[in-house]
Amino acid sequence: MHDVQGLIAVVTGGAQGIGAGVAKVLAKQGAKVALLDNRPDALEQTRRQMTQSGWQVAAQVCDVTVKEQVAAAFAVVAGKWGGADVLVNNAGAIRDAAFLKMQEKDWDDIIDVNLRSQFLCCQAAIPYMLEKGFGRIVNISSRAMKGSRGQANYAAAKGGVISLTKSLAIEFAGKGITANAVCPGLIDTPMFHGMPETIKEKLIKTIPVGRVGQPEEIGRAVAFFAGKDAGYITGQFFFVCGGRSL
Repeated sequence: MHDVQGLIAVVTGGAQGIGAGVAKVLAKQGAKVALLDNRPDALEQTRRQMTQSGWQVAAQVCDVTVKEQVAAAFAVVAGKWGGADVLVNNAGAIRDAAFLKMQEKDWDDIIDVNLRSQFLCCQAAIPYMLEKGFGRIVNISSRAMKGSRGQANYAAAKGGVISLTKSLAIEFAGKGITANAVCPGLIDTPMFHGMPETIKEKLIKTIPVGRVGQPEEIGRAVAFFAGKDAGYITGQFFFVCGGRSL
């Protein structure tokens, strides 16, 4: 179910971390991959690295919380290769705070990046998928969707991703479009490296397999849902967390 050969995949937050890992797995397996991100330097660096590997990749600077930028980015991809076959909604951010100290902006910004962006990108991608009668939406949620101390904003957004995914699955199941979600645990990304060493060590001890995951491991889960033969799988969410969700 990893047959993504020739598919056009859009990966948001594709400049680094999980997004770059997902993009590399899809590209290595033969997909044409468009990276969307609002960090131009990191985006160009990843595009260059992937191009040097001989993969088909494009990059577009885009703030995925802004509807006009999202629509423009998908139009560029459509003009280059055709409309998206696969959408990987990966863009995300955290801004942790104890609940009673959390500011409205902390709430609004995290909901925007982690949930609103997925709504906007799905609205931009699905019309292209409907034209083809084929589409694979893979939304990146998180183990935090189960609830997380000091992350009410992030957990709420990632829980919303699951509900969005299920709603998309129901609405478009008869149109050849599937929608599934991957829920990563602790992954070796800049976000994880930004934590204090004492916190990282403590968190690793909570992972049954005894290590953090690699971005490419999330990529392989995404490729499973994105494959051409995965048309009978929709509305599902899948933890890739080393057992931490148990």
